[in-house]
Amino acid sequence: PSKAQPFSSPQHHGRNRSALSLGSFGGKKAWTMPMERRSGGSRRFQATPFLIWRSTPRPGEISLAHHGVLFLDELPEFPRAVLDVLREPLESGVIDISRAARKVRFPAQFQLVAAMNPCPCGHLGDPRGQCRCMPDQVSRYQGRLSGPLLDRIDLHITVPRVDETALLDAAPRDAERTSVVQQRTTAARDRQLARQGKSNAAMSTREIDQHVPLDTACRALLQRAVEQLGLTARGLHRVIKVGRSIADLAGDRQVTATHIAEALRYR
Repeated sequence: PSKAQPFSSPQHHGRNRSALSLGSFGGKKAWTMPMERRSGGSRRFQATPFLIWRSTPRPGEISLAHHGVLFLDELPEFPRAVLDVLREPLESGVIDISRAARKVRFPAQFQLVAAMNPCPCGHLGDPRGQCRCMPDQVSRYQGRLSGPLLDRIDLHITVPRVDETALLDAAPRDAERTSVVQQRTTAARDRQLARQGKSNAAMSTREIDQHVPLDTACRALLQRAVEQLGLTARGLHRVIKVGRSIADLAGDRQVTATHIAEALRYR
């Protein structure tokens, strides 16, 4: 990976609503910022703001991560207007820009991976750390992420502090090797392609009904989730697709309530 360096090429972009999605616009730059980029299709931002460019549209980080991973660290630190730009490509896989003279469409089928602290100081919920944040500070910090954006993120994982003993010890003997996980993941993807010709994540609502039949127990569980958790229609379909993926990883042909319950725990 290259080291962090100032924005200096037309591939870097502005802080406005088109910055993250549309990338650079040839012209004058407004300000610079350090950035770290990874090879192999992965894109990682280190901070904001972005550069502002004008005139000719060029692909930005979302399109540069096409068929790869876009990793955003310290997610709440990005301007909300920039984060909301992610909503359209996460849903459609493309990003459109319209200007007076032209309309341009860029591909944007990427996997979003993001990380954030639970609060500004980072110690909320840590039994060994003393959080210094007031409740209103925590609320404002977490409120920087809009509900529609969070609704488009399938897996929400809380990562606790690793015990120092486990951190220093060697990996346990019964730990699963990466090669084994890779084989299981490849087999699960092969099942998806054989069943519907695409990944589970790419299924439409009609394809979900066709390829993911749900029994009575699954439907009852999902109905309770909608009533008690306020699950949206989009969230409901995403839970079903995650449940189908969990079943594929387990080698199960039928999605059961156990798979759906696990998928709900990730919301």
